[in-house]
Amino acid sequence: MWVTVKDMRKFKEFIIEKLILICGIASIFFVVLIFLFLLKEGLSVFNTVSPFNFLFGKSWYPISEPPQLGILPLILGSLLVTLGAAIISIPIGVGCAVYIAEVAPAKIKEILKSGIELLAAIPSVVLGFIGMVTLVPLVKNIFHLPTGLTALSGSIMLAFMAMPTIVSIAEDALYSIPKTYKEGALALGATHWQTIWRVMLPAASSGILAAIMLGIGRVIGETMAVMMITGNAAVIPNSILAPVRTLTATIAAEMGEAVVGGEHYFALFAVGIVLFVISFIINVTADLFLHKKQ
Repeated sequence: MWVTVKDMRKFKEFIIEKLILICGIASIFFVVLIFLFLLKEGLSVFNTVSPFNFLFGKSWYPISEPPQLGILPLILGSLLVTLGAAIISIPIGVGCAVYIAEVAPAKIKEILKSGIELLAAIPSVVLGFIGMVTLVPLVKNIFHLPTGLTALSGSIMLAFMAMPTIVSIAEDALYSIPKTYKEGALALGATHWQTIWRVMLPAASSGILAAIMLGIGRVIGETMAVMMITGNAAVIPNSILAPVRTLTATIAAEMGEAVVGGEHYFALFAVGIVLFVISFIINVTADLFLHKKQ
């Protein structure tokens, strides 16, 4: 029996579909394994400290006697840096996406897109070093502070790291809008900017919100840059000009010093659980916005 070209095509499509399915299932399986491993190691800390005291305790001194394992300063530090980065990156990122998609000439558009892609390719440790050399002294001198290693420095640097994600996804969301929306608005007498503000942005709102959420997820999971320029002070910040320590920086800075099987070791894994849950919520929210029906 001869095998036709159509049968071969169907067979190839079947194989490809199953391979994609296997890859998807494997990805979910590995994520579940990571979460279960975090739970296995991290939940042991609650044998010595209650969940309430762990989440809302104001002191993080894991090597003291007895250990003080309150991560509220770390949570607030992460939220403060993330909020500052969001305030800076969202208007600039969305504005840049609108300019690239709707305003910029073709040559400038290509230059800007290449620059944004290049910014996304720079390693975070390099950006952190640049921030230490340039941004930290600038913040210190402008605000007359004893040190420029503050939450503001981290927010500014993380804003630059979030912008490539926000710009790229928001730009794609604007490109995905049917041209008839824009043509209809212009035909009714709207100006170019009125069309952008009242038609294009509302139509692309779900994609833009997804871009913002993914950018925030990128920020809250950053480690090296924020560890280098925020001061790493595990205290509750009283302003954005105070040094802070984030959840990610704590894990990176202390995991190498923690005794395996000790309270400090388990507490760091519990910090990882909190960070995992926060990142999961942000990514699920972004996915809901991305697939929201217009």
